[in-house]
Amino acid sequence: MMRVLIVDDHPLFRQGLAAELSKMPDVTIIAEASNGDGAIMKARECNPDLVLLDIALPGKDGMEVLNLLSSEMPHVKVLVLSAYPDKQYAVRCLKSGAKGYVTKSTAPEEIKTAIRKVMSGRNYISAAIADLLASQIGVDISQAPHERLSEREFQILCLLGQGKTVSQIAETLSLSLSTVSTHRAHILEKMGMKTNAQLIRYVVDNNLVSMIE
Repeated sequence: MMRVLIVDDHPLFRQGLAAELSKMPDVTIIAEASNGDGAIMKARECNPDLVLLDIALPGKDGMEVLNLLSSEMPHVKVLVLSAYPDKQYAVRCLKSGAKGYVTKSTAPEEIKTAIRKVMSGRNYISAAIADLLASQIGVDISQAPHERLSEREFQILCLLGQGKTVSQIAETLSLSLSTVSTHRAHILEKMGMKTNAQLIRYVVDNNLVSMIE
């Protein structure tokens, strides 16, 4: 029996996913969490076999949770289930220890296929992710300016690229205005830029624009 922890900040999505997975006879949902800190706490308490993890979470974001689980509980398999497009986060998640990456628009049957593949010890890689990996063979992607950013800084960069204000980002990510402003300053410094306009142009030119629900 696969013991699963669902981590997502949308109650309706968690309920719908749990209902769909209940149709799998070898899966049991042992816990749910709505934020990053709760995800870590539940994982430590319940020791799940599999964590279905969203990226955009209040407090600790999904990448922080993924990095913590990978270092602290490497036996726990993580399948990222996110609203972010494949090309924005998939490779980063796989490099950080995730066993697969699926977008929330994926059909339920494909999500079940991904779960079974991950629990069998293999990685789940969609055709789109395979193309991404293939395109990066022999390319030093660490030289891209945005690769110098922390996961939180990268998330804020993408939101700035959407034209969101510091106050809007603070509300979206449940952070203080000062924290977001500090991250913005670090982003500008690391990327060698001076204005939001430059950041927005970079995000657009590099196809980093994403949707955060």
